[in-house]
Amino acid sequence: MQNNSFSDKSRQYLQTLCETIPGRCVGSEGNRQATQFFKTTLEALGWQTRSSEFEAMDWQTRGAELIAEGLNFEVFSSPYSPGCDVKARLLDASTLQELEKLKMEDAIVLLHGEIAAEQLMPKNFVFYNPDHHQKIVSCLESGKPAAIITATGFNPELAGGVYPFPMIEDGDFDIPSVFMTEEEGERLLAYSGKVISLKSDAERIQGNGYNVAAIKGKSAEKRIVVTAHIDAKKGTPGAIDNATGVIVLLLLAEMLADYTGDTQVELVAFNGEDYYAVPGQMLYISENQGLFDQILLNINIDGAGYYEGISCFSLFSLPSGMETRVKAILSSQEHLTEGPEWPQGDHSIFVQFGRPAIAFTSKWFLDNMSTQRITHTPSDHPRIVNHQRLIEIAAAISQLIKAID
Repeated sequence: MQNNSFSDKSRQYLQTLCETIPGRCVGSEGNRQATQFFKTTLEALGWQTRSSEFEAMDWQTRGAELIAEGLNFEVFSSPYSPGCDVKARLLDASTLQELEKLKMEDAIVLLHGEIAAEQLMPKNFVFYNPDHHQKIVSCLESGKPAAIITATGFNPELAGGVYPFPMIEDGDFDIPSVFMTEEEGERLLAYSGKVISLKSDAERIQGNGYNVAAIKGKSAEKRIVVTAHIDAKKGTPGAIDNATGVIVLLLLAEMLADYTGDTQVELVAFNGEDYYAVPGQMLYISENQGLFDQILLNINIDGAGYYEGISCFSLFSLPSGMETRVKAILSSQEHLTEGPEWPQGDHSIFVQFGRPAIAFTSKWFLDNMSTQRITHTPSDHPRIVNHQRLIEIAAAISQLIKAID
């Protein structure tokens, strides 16, 4: 009977997060509605909550168009890019070496081939920012082109399941940019050296967002921090990425409604994992400077509950005694299996600060990380969620917390 109750609530939560609320992109009204929903639901379950505010840019586009000698090309405004309406000579580069040789001031630059194989890390992203990404950004900023076009392929490990992907997604990068498919890029190359027209009707909008945390337990000197990011990319319902993680937190909150242990349990809805500046994560780090040693364990949920297959847990730097206990509990669960380490999640923050972590996801996503076409797309829809998997993960985490305490 209780399982049916959790299933009903899971479905209600999913409908609220993915259908009732109009998108959860950081800085948007929908995102603020989502964090408020999380906060009030936890408070109704008896948890003490706090919200931490940060500034965040929202963004919108009404489309983009590119014309070369009377021919139209399909292009898309790059997320968080300023708009533009320019007519200029087209130049192109397929490598960093070619880009460095271009005299690109006031030109429109097409990046294609090797140089456009990966999504650039945002210029101020602190967790992972390869040297060659920084060199590309620096070269473009010093070259001062009027606008940038990127012709990209498919790179789900860094950009999700979208095709084409935006090579530049950075609100701190001020040169207007658009993106197109590799095929359109090949067509456009024929016009290199000629004057083309590019218009991107895009707009940056100042806004704000919130992290929400909830606590139970006696001692803040010993904490288990359970996390899931509540934001989603623009244009996607964000069911698996990551409404399901938030739902696990809400189900867990009810399972632990009577928790009075010595170890403090902290449930955190991070806000920014799918946003260029990860503002919620950066704020949490700032608020916890000098306090990470209090954290006994982080448990992060991201990509959980896919309808196909079972759930997966991955262990990161657990002390031997804790690892033995955790494996004994989790390995006994019929619909849970141990998987490899993976870095694309908020658990990496805690690992970088020397804290042990456990990440929960769907086994299907780990097995298909390099080919999946779901995350960051409209296909990440409530219909692909198995609610039983979410209940199982929440129950396993509840058991783990009680065992550790």
